[in-house]
Amino acid sequence: MSKAIGKELKNIPWQECPEGETKPVWRYSENPIIERYAIPTSNSVFNSAAVPFEGGFAGVFRCDSMAVSMDLFAGFSKDGIHWDINPEPVKFECEDGEIAKREYRYDPRVVFIEDRYYLTWCNGYHGPTIGIAYTYDFKKFVQLENAFLPYNRNGVLFPRKINGKYAMLSRPSDTGHTPFGDIFYSQSPDLEYWGHHRYVMGTYKGDESAWQSTKIGPGPCPIETDEGWLLIYHGVINTCNGFVYRMGCAILDIDEPWKVKYRSKFYILSPRETYELCGDVPNVVFPCAALCDAPTGRIAIYYGCADTVTGLAFTTVDRLIDWAKTNNLEV
Repeated sequence: MSKAIGKELKNIPWQECPEGETKPVWRYSENPIIERYAIPTSNSVFNSAAVPFEGGFAGVFRCDSMAVSMDLFAGFSKDGIHWDINPEPVKFECEDGEIAKREYRYDPRVVFIEDRYYLTWCNGYHGPTIGIAYTYDFKKFVQLENAFLPYNRNGVLFPRKINGKYAMLSRPSDTGHTPFGDIFYSQSPDLEYWGHHRYVMGTYKGDESAWQSTKIGPGPCPIETDEGWLLIYHGVINTCNGFVYRMGCAILDIDEPWKVKYRSKFYILSPRETYELCGDVPNVVFPCAALCDAPTGRIAIYYGCADTVTGLAFTTVDRLIDWAKTNNLEV
């Protein structure tokens, strides 16, 4: 039985797997947990990140406004399900005013490393790149240098240093909606200068796994297990009805995470419910955060639904690793 490596999280949001469910991931019965009008000016709230914080939970949320502008908002919750989101966007402190220049902010990830919480997001600076900031209390945020040159999306930090360096997964892109995309690994001694870029994995062009044939991208921050790093990612296919976003999982080598040990041929979650099929961008499930209770292996996944609302789903470490092994995609 595969095991997670990490801390206990007794109050993880959880709902038992429905009887007879054979798929590796199941939805919260009261989805969506965050509606599109959760704050006064929002048009949609989705693709957001949550972490344990002071006995409860804190998060950073993508709230697109009624002007259809994209920004990040902090929020808190006692149970990880019912959220109080600040109606004012995060105000970042910067040493250099150039860093503060931005066109948009969206799709945040949050992870605790050593003594603070790090936030990464898609930051508009002459095109999409990866913004980085840190916070201790989700009230004051200090923004660091952008990690990469444009164009890049889906910057996801590992929850600890690897071989003494900070590590990040990302998906180089373009100025548009990116009709392509592979995942790369990068490392840094100081969260400012990034290098040693390594190819991790790319799209699959055969019909054996067509759901990830157009582009893929890292989702929540990887979960450390005794089998390697468990990565939940999104995969996209371009259909006659447009892009369709689904979730998959992979196991990366613990010391050399650019080496893929297993990768799921079959998706783990696909748009099915009305709130996933219908919205501002239909047919989307997009994972951005995953809480894990290490002793039990329970995982709660926060995901965007049709670029409109936020959903919650559940699984276990053992269930996902078994799925990736059993349905391994040979590439």
